[in-house]
Amino acid sequence: MEETRRLLERLVDDGLINILHFLDEPGDLVRFAAASKTCQKRVVEGRCVKDLCIRISPEVSMFSSVEEHKININEGVSSHKDLKWENLEREHKVYTMLARELMGSPARRSCICKPIQVSSTDNYPDESVINTLDPRHIKDNGMPCYWSSKGESNVEVPETLTYALHTKLCVVHEVKIRPFKAYFQRGYPIYSSNAVRFRFGYCRSNIEDVDMFKSNNKFDYVWMYVSPEYTMQQADILQSFKLPRPVLCIGGILQVELLGRVQTQETDKLYYICVCHVHVVGRPLTFLDFEALVQPEQFTLKHSETQKCLCIASEDTFAEEYYFFDSEDDVIDDEEDDHLDPEDHVIGAEEDDHLDPEDHVIGPDEDDHLDSEDDVIGAEEDDHLDSEDDVIGAEEDDHYVLF
Repeated sequence: MEETRRLLERLVDDGLINILHFLDEPGDLVRFAAASKTCQKRVVEGRCVKDLCIRISPEVSMFSSVEEHKININEGVSSHKDLKWENLEREHKVYTMLARELMGSPARRSCICKPIQVSSTDNYPDESVINTLDPRHIKDNGMPCYWSSKGESNVEVPETLTYALHTKLCVVHEVKIRPFKAYFQRGYPIYSSNAVRFRFGYCRSNIEDVDMFKSNNKFDYVWMYVSPEYTMQQADILQSFKLPRPVLCIGGILQVELLGRVQTQETDKLYYICVCHVHVVGRPLTFLDFEALVQPEQFTLKHSETQKCLCIASEDTFAEEYYFFDSEDDVIDDEEDDHLDPEDHVIGAEEDDHLDPEDHVIGPDEDDHLDSEDDVIGAEEDDHLDSEDDVIGAEEDDHYVLF
């Protein structure tokens, strides 16, 4: 340990910090900082964790300051030097948390909270953009579930779907879209777009209590990241459009740009774009927020030790998509996520209909139809059952609180 300390003392500060900036895992920097006070000083003063966050997601460079809620940094400070060190420690703590979120696995459910604007709708409410939140392509009443644009004779006319995400800060990995296949029309046409592009940012206008179907809505969007164009297949499948890197959406606004039209409707010979489902794979940051400063595109990164309430949807939206994130247990590995469909992620009544009887918890009503000792729960075992175990779906969803 003494030899390590002497080696660190011989290293020029700038040279050591340059070496630390080559580390690409938050855990490596945390472990190095924990080795000694000298190591901690080098990591904190060199702002190594913030630099790592910027390398992972360049949008982080927009944060010019950090604020930690309910902490008075001037309390107990005896000198300007102490104040500067406490500010650096606070910044290091917040960016360490952000780095873990940037490199963490995405959450199971979609990051979309609700739609806030749509460029056009053909037949409202049957073909409303709200339908794109529902992963099912057929509703319980047997009606198709999709959004449709208005018809156009020009194939170059684009369409946009704009959504609010669950939190103002959200790490997005990919967006999944399923075009709609009109099984009720001759030839079963698929109304996909030719290409798609995604914009992430924030809105200077107030989007609360806005009627998204008014054509005169004017929103002042600021886009912090614009993705490349992706080619969309004319196929009735959930298509994945993975971003080149994890994108930190500052502001919680996503706009899906549908570019180019490929399918005409037989009855009017006009081109339409129809979408069955939109799913955002990512990770809402419930303990982090931001505040815009006077300077353009400069923000304060704010940390709160209390969990923030996520976006609350209106009553007519797909209600089971609104919840709290409560634990890191609600994450999935990247390789597992590749095999999951958003239909598997929504825990609701529609899943219960497809559950195998063996998956059901045995209750009093089922007991009459059960076989002998293999299926019957004894009274002595039942006394130890927790109420949460008796509810279908509750054990699967114990990390969410639905509104």
